[in-house]
Amino acid sequence: MKIGAIYLGDNRCEFRVWAPLLEEVIVEIVAPEKCLLPMQKDASGYWRVTANNVAPGTRYVYQLEGMKSRPDPASYYQPHGVHEPSQVVNHRAFVWEDTDWTGIALEELIIYELHVGLFTPTGTFEAIIPRLAQLRELGVNAIELMPVAQFAGERNWGYDGVYPFAVQNSYGTPEGLKRLVNACHQQGIAVIQDVAYNHFGPEGNYTRDFAPYFTDKHRTPWGNAINFDDAYSDGVRNVFIENALYWFREYHIDALRLDAIHTIYDFGAKHFLAELAEEVAAFSQQQGRKLYLIADSDLNDVRVIQPQAWGGYGIDAQWNDDFHHALHALLTGEQAGIYQDFGKCEQLAKAFREGFVYSGQYSPYRRRRHGNFAGSHPPSQFAVYSQNHTQVGDRMLGERLSNLISFDALKLAAASVILSPYIPLLFMGEEYGEESPFLYFTAYSDSYFVATVTTLRKSDFAASYELPDAQSEDTFNQCKLNWEQRKEGKHGVLLALYQRLIQLRHQIPALRQLKRQNLEVSSLEGEKILSFRRQSHDSEAFCLMNFGEQVVTITAEGLTAPLYKQLDSSESQWLASGSNLPEKLLPEQTLTLSAQSFVLYANL
Repeated sequence: MKIGAIYLGDNRCEFRVWAPLLEEVIVEIVAPEKCLLPMQKDASGYWRVTANNVAPGTRYVYQLEGMKSRPDPASYYQPHGVHEPSQVVNHRAFVWEDTDWTGIALEELIIYELHVGLFTPTGTFEAIIPRLAQLRELGVNAIELMPVAQFAGERNWGYDGVYPFAVQNSYGTPEGLKRLVNACHQQGIAVIQDVAYNHFGPEGNYTRDFAPYFTDKHRTPWGNAINFDDAYSDGVRNVFIENALYWFREYHIDALRLDAIHTIYDFGAKHFLAELAEEVAAFSQQQGRKLYLIADSDLNDVRVIQPQAWGGYGIDAQWNDDFHHALHALLTGEQAGIYQDFGKCEQLAKAFREGFVYSGQYSPYRRRRHGNFAGSHPPSQFAVYSQNHTQVGDRMLGERLSNLISFDALKLAAASVILSPYIPLLFMGEEYGEESPFLYFTAYSDSYFVATVTTLRKSDFAASYELPDAQSEDTFNQCKLNWEQRKEGKHGVLLALYQRLIQLRHQIPALRQLKRQNLEVSSLEGEKILSFRRQSHDSEAFCLMNFGEQVVTITAEGLTAPLYKQLDSSESQWLASGSNLPEKLLPEQTLTLSAQSFVLYANL
């Protein structure tokens, strides 16, 4: 069931809203000319009315039982923010130029996560377009937008959205987002949209006035859970399934990243995620191109990505935090919080081999067993990263890896992600060692929510000194990218390294084929050495990584033929002291690896 203000053409519009418990709902046209449009309710609780003389740009609210006026919970645009009237949008007006676009397969993706408000000085959808060519030059073929659904104020991470169908007004208009997606497709770049189906933001959330969107059967970090399995949950499920199809249909989005699905609670016979996957698959068939769902999950549970015939939800892929944690702990030596579960070279080796590090073992951090075996699933079902918005932004001071580790270690981080058998995900700016923080920021107008956020953050960090003020515009401005630095000095060197790694991933068949069968991984714990060998038909690649701070001599075991050096991070061109490693590597040859360095050989 489509919902919202559905523009039919010729100044005709059908208004639909789900409000099963209300006795009267009226559309109040606010501008350009005021009028009232009584609605009729069907047996499923949907109110409807079709009206003439309603042009695109018309602003409206719903009068609820004559007691309160509220914006449309399925509003397509909130031009003046979360508390003001909704606006009718003609989604048919935009002229798309991507009819030949067929998308990009999961196994070919190089994803670049970005925040619209921080990626450019003006922080709009259309301001991203001039930078697409530079991302393509880097090797990126997919951008992942942090949530753009309307939230309170002008700045936010986006996970406090309260109008899931409306694009954030401070980022631009619906047409602005369409222009960005259109431009991406013209340059061979897919667009992944991050969505939050696990909670609403606090300010401007009027959904309770319309319907039972929440249930007290389950609790989340944000309060009562969204109602996916209690009374009236059919209507709630429809809202979010229709929202997913809406992004695909109206904005030509290629994939959705589903935020924190471990806080989506559904104990019904068919889990919401399984139903969502079915509907998206059916829509994909109609469109003639594959559309993807990628989950963010803390469960280490392969049921998320298993086919429904095997008892899974049928989601296409998921983020793999274990890979990040293993890599981060190895690079930084941190042992606080979740990192107490990590820090061994063998754990990163296991992440390379299987995906999850914790596949049923006892987790000291969780104080219980955690996870299940992922090694039977294709590597293309997992996205890996050394940084992302969560892992950087959830730190008290929002430090990036460039603030925490050496330049040599940054190169190791890049190689670990890009040369892995998984889908690489980069966080905006990491490719050139951006040093600005990624802090938590908000712009609430309600003093209660401002005070609540401050209290909760102090509690989370038990800070002995003052936290950055999330409400301050200066906090937000500190996080803007220094894009002009990307080709200067060490930043330019790191950028070139990322570009070369991505090129090699595409050029070497053994690296391009994301199969576990062609992968052998080993590690030496004391020396902090990780090595892997990947094969595909006649192609072979061999990589050695030294995560330690000492020079290590090691024998290249398992090779069947000579290989040739493709990339050596200890060479002077990568701002290192120089390398004595041979250009041609023979089986059983001894190599001396510099501290915090890697070398890649192949028979290219």
